[in-house]
Amino acid sequence: MLNDLSGKFVLITGGTRGIGLSTALAFGKQGAICTLTHKWGSADEDNIKAQFHDVGAPEPFIVEADAREDEDTESLLRELHERCDRIEVFVSGVAFAQIVSGIEDFSKRSFLQSVEYTAWPTIGYLQKINQIFGNYPRYVVGLSSDGPDRFHLNYDIVAACKSMLETLCRYIAFRFVDEDVRFNVVRAGFVRTNSLDSTMGEDFLEFLDRFNPDFFVDAEQVATTILALCSGLMDGLNGQIIKVDRGASFCDNLMGIYDQKNERVISLKGK
Repeated sequence: MLNDLSGKFVLITGGTRGIGLSTALAFGKQGAICTLTHKWGSADEDNIKAQFHDVGAPEPFIVEADAREDEDTESLLRELHERCDRIEVFVSGVAFAQIVSGIEDFSKRSFLQSVEYTAWPTIGYLQKINQIFGNYPRYVVGLSSDGPDRFHLNYDIVAACKSMLETLCRYIAFRFVDEDVRFNVVRAGFVRTNSLDSTMGEDFLEFLDRFNPDFFVDAEQVATTILALCSGLMDGLNGQIIKVDRGASFCDNLMGIYDQKNERVISLKGK
């Protein structure tokens, strides 16, 4: 680490579970003071604070704030401004989109709500942060997936929103060219989270476990990638889409499946 994150403020939306929580713990271990948002009272605050305590991290500030509601965003940021003069790192982890199984499931209202939750908050938060603090975070990281480039089950609208986020990343990074700001997006592979379960279904997770459990990525691996982007060691990266999938997407094709089938046959014969 080149940057000393001790005492620096880190804001992670959707930070009370999954990748968001792992990211918060990674920053907390470096002494950062983390603010985590959640919606619908879904966070077990005592459990989360205990996890921070166990790794020797400062106690996090946990706030219920709906990323789609401007009033919640402003209230949160004004409260944060009373605690600090600058947010060093902003990780936009909120993603909530309509799940579809066919063209008949599409609806304009649900699509626009999905954009409001998954693509827009990154920009909305940045605008509000600058308005209230008078500056932007030095590091901005959005969370995406392979959905824009590869077929994912039930993922049509989620993928469209992630694609929008990735495009905005490149353009906003260009807008920040004269600012001390770096905006990148991390594309995470399959991570065992409630979100993956609700999107793909339990059958898919069971299939992947049987077919090739190595396709899964640990939330901690995604978290340390995000930390690295904010470490000072990778300040030359801006407007980039960083893939974290342990190389799974390269062999996740018919040829890869065929090769793995042969390996299993050989392995079984050896037994």
